Amino acid sequence: MLQGIRHIIFDLGGVLLNIDYKLTEEAFQKAGIKDFKELYSQLHQTDLFDQFEMGFIPKEEFIARLQQAASNSISESQITDAWNAMLLDFPLRRLQLLQQLHLHYDLFLLSNTNEIHEEAFNRILMQSHGIPNMGVFFDKVYFSHRVGLRKPMKEIFERVLHDSGLSPEHTLFIDDSPQHIEGAKLLGIQTIHLTKGMTIEADVFKRIQP
Repeated sequence: MLQGIRHIIFDLGGVLLNIDYKLTEEAFQKAGIKDFKELYSQLHQTDLFDQFEMGFIPKEEFIARLQQAASNSISESQITDAWNAMLLDFPLRRLQLLQQLHLHYDLFLLSNTNEIHEEAFNRILMQSHGIPNMGVFFDKVYFSHRVGLRKPMKEIFERVLHDSGLSPEHTLFIDDSPQHIEGAKLLGIQTIHLTKGMTIEADVFKRIQP
């Protein structure tokens, strides 16, 4: 077991849910937003995406502003499909791992996400595994668009620590984005950065058997 760790905070995309940002980039370029790569990426986002991820604008405004950025007519469904193209699958082993870890640790989910993606990944989870939402695996779920904060802001980590009564020195945070890891470190939270090619089942918790 992890030395001194009592609580584990997981990121969602790239840690539990397989994602591919390039698929969304390609889908938007095909739909007519040629500079989408400059508008959005894992490491940098324009204000539009930050606002949407913190729940400051509704999905209708988000879609309308992307329609304005397109060089041709693009429907609401095309934008939704393109935006969700990055969301792939939940490997069964990872879900089994969460169930096993929950026997020994307090588990939390902390994700920069939005209302369109939440609906989509819950649908993926239900269709592939018959599970209605990610909340069944965690003591509490924190989604950026529901709390009005996003990683790597220290305030969102403070919210999780204070809200759930966690001690940072006994808390582990796992994320695939380096800037989010740095945000957690500022509060004394222990961290694991999942770099490209790493997975929690093969590289972090490989000794825990199914």
